[in-house]
Amino acid sequence: MPFDHIVVVMMENHSFDNVLGKLPMAGQPQADGLTFDSSGNALNSNPGAQGTPTVVTAYPLTNTAQAGSVTQDWNATHEQIDNGKMDGFVQSVDSTEPMGYFLPDVLPFAYSFATTFTVANRWFCSAPCQTYPNRRFLLAGTAYGDISTNAESLLQSPPPNGTIFDQLQSHGISWRNYYTDLPQALMIPSIIEKYPKNVQPLSQFLVDLALGSLPQVSFVDPEFGVITEVGSILAQFAAAEGLGDYIKTQGGDEESPQDMYYGEAWAYSILEAVMNSPSWPRTLFIYTYDEHGGYYDHVPPPAAVPPDNIPPELSSGDSPGGYDIYGPRVPAMVASPYSIPNGVTNVFHDHTSVLATIEAKWNLPALTNRDANAATVMDFLDLTSPPAYLKPPISSITAPSPSGASGPVSP
Repeated sequence: MPFDHIVVVMMENHSFDNVLGKLPMAGQPQADGLTFDSSGNALNSNPGAQGTPTVVTAYPLTNTAQAGSVTQDWNATHEQIDNGKMDGFVQSVDSTEPMGYFLPDVLPFAYSFATTFTVANRWFCSAPCQTYPNRRFLLAGTAYGDISTNAESLLQSPPPNGTIFDQLQSHGISWRNYYTDLPQALMIPSIIEKYPKNVQPLSQFLVDLALGSLPQVSFVDPEFGVITEVGSILAQFAAAEGLGDYIKTQGGDEESPQDMYYGEAWAYSILEAVMNSPSWPRTLFIYTYDEHGGYYDHVPPPAAVPPDNIPPELSSGDSPGGYDIYGPRVPAMVASPYSIPNGVTNVFHDHTSVLATIEAKWNLPALTNRDANAATVMDFLDLTSPPAYLKPPISSITAPSPSGASGPVSP
């Protein structure tokens, strides 16, 4: 494994087709994006709902604004998947918004990243539901009963087998969770309670990069922002627990209704900082999204290995189901000097592939059955040739954005 550092960035709430749907016509013909006719019009569609056309065809989004009428809760996601038919997105919210997809000139960073480095055709979110359970899979290999993003879930006990940070700490592997306004470690509060010095502001990440003192494992979080459900709940919990004033305003994790401009600009600045650092020649940069956000994707999620014997905590009226199926696809790219240039991988992954990679690199035991069976991200890399990317160019979003949003492009 030709790296000494792993940097993980997880954004919020977008499907592969929503962010990279036009990738097959924008420099990566092997990408499994939307289907287009000879005139460049998307052919994928969903049945309509009240207040929409009878059939809603995927349509291009011409700016970075989001309307805020999508959802990805447990019931909506199961309706959207519809036993693999992938035809319930419009009906789940009575809106055409789920069928929108961003164009390359609207999200130049995402498309540039995907066509410069290696992109996954089959990276699924770990569970068919919201942020907290999916990020718990990233941190612990299990959601241990959680299916939703709410304040009550923050009061749950820690995961039975601990988190990846417990494994790293006990084996002497250096790590930090760097945050912009709210650390994702708050989603399993025991992490901050046990390791407060390992949770550091983003400014420290930039210092560590510049000094060549990057820890072996870094989780770097965007600005969640109080305008979104996730940011609002985390901010209230942080304040109640006396964890400091993390609150900012605009949001930069790309969750609806945030303007995508801010997340694109932030992510570009982070990747640029990593590539310009002394650590870049031996760094693996994993970039993905926690779940699909309610946006359309055409690929049915396959069956998944249940992480443990803990079932989802379902209420009366919830759709039946378990952790034995992935959620919809999300964008996932890996940047490394050894990434396959303009590459595509068709290996199946979910968020526990991050855990599997960390565990394989440092010979750590798996946390659950899910990460024990997950593929590492070595399929994104080419170890048979000299490193291709000593410092590749990546496109940034313009300022102001197509939606009129503007602001700083550096963290």
